Amino acid sequence: MDSIFLFYVLLFGIAFLYSSVGHGGASGYLALMALYGVAPEVMKPTALLLNLFVALTSFIYYYRGNYFNKKLFIPLAIASVPMAFIGGSMTVDADLYKRMLGVFLLIPVARFLFFRDIKVDQTANPRLGWLILMGAGVGFLSGLLGIGGGVILSPILLLLAWTDQKQTAAISALFIFVNSLSGLFGQITKGIQFSPDMIAYVAVAFSGGLFGAYFGALRFQQRAIKLLLALVLVVASFKLFLPNLL
Repeated sequence: MDSIFLFYVLLFGIAFLYSSVGHGGASGYLALMALYGVAPEVMKPTALLLNLFVALTSFIYYYRGNYFNKKLFIPLAIASVPMAFIGGSMTVDADLYKRMLGVFLLIPVARFLFFRDIKVDQTANPRLGWLILMGAGVGFLSGLLGIGGGVILSPILLLLAWTDQKQTAAISALFIFVNSLSGLFGQITKGIQFSPDMIAYVAVAFSGGLFGAYFGALRFQQRAIKLLLALVLVVASFKLFLPNLL
């Protein structure tokens, strides 16, 4: 199979899978671009731009399903947006960035393997201070790494029983959108580069996001495919740490 065609097939699949659980897919896009040897200065803004389209689509479907908890989202967003801008405006050494990204790519692996089927029978009411602290921390990392932060936020929400699975997806989707937008603006302040094929990237990712959000919010679960995605992320993580071995 032609490598470029395979790239777009994988891009569609990543957008589909991530949007089905309320994520924008940035960690997946970064993993895919790492496997294809894309430069870090192109990876970060590209992943954030794709996040905007996919995460917003996912949020709309989950919002229509009445899963959105505005009271939890607002303090998280207020704290995270300015920190995502700060993180996005910072320049990180390319080797350090790859190693940091390699670590954080393992978070969605844990998310897909261990936190997909957590059932929350009764949600707790977190204190405002904890929400603000969490939002600020996740927002900064989001901007710095070029992700929306959903892969970090959603396992925490589930483990602390602050939201159930569907509520987590709804909050994460909009959280990813606002942080991706803020992080992208932060990167604009120091200059950004996009792939010349960016329009095709957006079209493919947006299409995958539409289907994934619809089926994830309203139709089915797909655990086996998520296990495959987890494997891809592990391979990409090792490639970032040990580029000469893969």
